[in-house]
Formats: sequence, structure tokens, C-alpha cells
Amino acid sequence: MNPTIDCKDFNGYKPCRPGWLCETCQEQKPRGKKILIINLDALGAVLMTTALLPAIKRQDPQSTLHWVTLPMAIPLLQNNPYIDRIWPYDFETVTILQAIKYHKIYSIDKAYRSDALAMLIQAEEKLGFALDQNGAITHFNPEAEYAYRLGIDDDLKFKKNQVTGIQFLAQALALDYQGEDYVLELTPEEKDWARQYRLDNGIGKNDIVIGFNTGCSDLFPNKKMTVEQHLELIGRIQNELPNARIMLLGGKAESQRNKEIKDRAGAFIINSPTDQGIRRGMVYVDACDLVITGDTSAMHMAIALKKQVVVWFGLSCASEIELFGRGEKIVPDLDCSPCWKRSCDSLECVKDLDLGAIFKAAKKGYNHLKINR
Repeated sequence: MNPTIDCKDFNGYKPCRPGWLCETCQEQKPRGKKILIINLDALGAVLMTTALLPAIKRQDPQSTLHWVTLPMAIPLLQNNPYIDRIWPYDFETVTILQAIKYHKIYSIDKAYRSDALAMLIQAEEKLGFALDQNGAITHFNPEAEYAYRLGIDDDLKFKKNQVTGIQFLAQALALDYQGEDYVLELTPEEKDWARQYRLDNGIGKNDIVIGFNTGCSDLFPNKKMTVEQHLELIGRIQNELPNARIMLLGGKAESQRNKEIKDRAGAFIINSPTDQGIRRGMVYVDACDLVITGDTSAMHMAIALKKQVVVWFGLSCASEIELFGRGEKIVPDLDCSPCWKRSCDSLECVKDLDLGAIFKAAKKGYNHLKINR
């Protein structure tokens, strides 16, 4: 077998630029260590994992970083300066990856498909989560023990743990995490588009745009407020915060809900499109200054885009979320919360949601933005 060119861009099929000869190229980029991140979890979890990219590069500065994820999550990773290649999780990718030998694999998810893939791919070192010969989830390295136990010990996860998800994942992967933020890079064109969208909707330089994320995933449908709760909060914001403009955010599933909220709340509500895909959805989040949301992928987008965030919790664990000093968490005083239940007969955490506390936090964020404009 002929030796390959040691360059990140070399694929053995054709030159990276027309007419270039690889052997005499003066711009070769040595691969260094080949690293693979396996992260097939929910969209928000993928975004949260990006906070570890600086630590990965700090540990292996001369490296080529590949990331395999679900096709729907790829837009979250596009234009990321740390990532050399994004692989969509499908049959073809699984076949190809088994032919590559990596220096290091970071297996992020406690999930069968992710951990089975980590077992199949060749690597000198594997860190994070694995699958044993009985088909049970386990871990590759002792540093992952705490994160592993969080999945099998409800008392530890729901009551005792005060470590953020980024922190215990960094520990599981033996990384020196130093408090870095998520890494989500919009293109200059996307940033210009967000600014123009504000102008097109009559948003003045003194206005504060408050985004309302009205939905959540089908997997945990109780991470969203009722329509009536949204309307009550919107009404109070409109009455008490004079320079606030409201923008509704969401995906296709929220189209009808957002239309109803806009129709009932009034003409000054900006109802952003819900059918333009995840990447454009992030641009609409970027057009906001502050976002009110449940613990959803939109929350992670707002965190990644460095917005002020007011996030309310019910079924999920507030301690695992890091806001980086840009917002507030509204946590219920309920014995049953958190629970991570997909369905609930009482739904106290939604029915008794403290809208006053959410408004107070939103007002605080609004005033902070006004002062620091």
C-alpha cells in the first residue's frame, strides 16, 4: 500500500483544489493525532459538548478532529473552527469509520447506539462510555465513573448532584475544562441576516427583543408552558417593560401554537418562521437579546449565542445547566422535581409555574441589557 500524504485535506481521490499536486504542495496541514467524538444524543446535548472543544485542543494541539452525530444535528456544528470533519450517523458512515484507526475516541453518550459504535471503531485510546458483552452500558476509563453513576442512581442525580453537565462530562473524558463557553459560530452572512431581520420588523436601537421559545421535543412534551401562561407573561412584559419587543420562536411543531399566541396577543408580536430549519432557527434566536424558555434545545442555542436566558425547570435537572452568568434559572419547590418523566398525571411543575419569578428574572435581564447597551 502506498504511503498517504500527511495532510488533513488529503483524501486519495482528488486534490483539494483543482490543478494542485499533493506531493509538492506547500500548504499541507499535518493530521497530528486523529480524534473522533461520538455524540448521537439530543440537539442540546450536542451543543453543550462543544464547550469541551477548547480542552480537547489544549490537550492535543496537533490533531485532526472528527465528529459523528445525527444528521439533524449537523447544522449545529457547521462553521465550527475546531472541527475538521462532521460525519452524519448512517450505515455508510459506520462502515467507513470502521476502516479508520483513530488515536483517541471520546464516547459522549450513555446510549446503546453511541456506545456500540465506540466499541466497533479502532482507536489507541477510548474515553467515556462503552457497551459490555451483555449489552449493558458501562465506561472505558475510571474518570467516567461519576457520570456513569448519575444514570443509575436517582438520588445522586436528582437530589445530591451539583455538578454541571459540562463539568462531569469533562471529568468523564479526562479533560482539563477551564470554564469555556459553548462553541457555536454563525457566519458573517447569518449575523447580517439577523440584524436585517430586526430592522425589517421595526426594532429600534433602544428596543430589547425578548424571545419566547414556545415548544420542546416530542420526547419530553412537558418542557413547555401552556398557551395561557405565555399570554399572561407576554401581557405583563408589554405593560411593564416599555422598550421590550416580543419574538416567538419554535420549530414546525409550534406553527399553530405560535399563530394562536400572536393572534391573541396583538399585532406587535413578531412571529418568526418555524419551517426554515435548525440553522435559520438559530439566526432567529440570535436576533433576540433575551430568551425565555424551558430546558430545551432552544435554551442551549441561546446559551451558545451568549444571550441573556431565563430558563424554567420542572422535570429536568437545573444543576446540570451552566448559564455562564448570563441569566437565571427558575426552579420549582416540589418534592417530585426533577423526575425526567415523559408523562405525568398531575403536572404540578407546569400548572404551578411561578410566572412572577420568570417576569422578575426577565425584567432583571432587560434592565441589564438597557444599562449595557
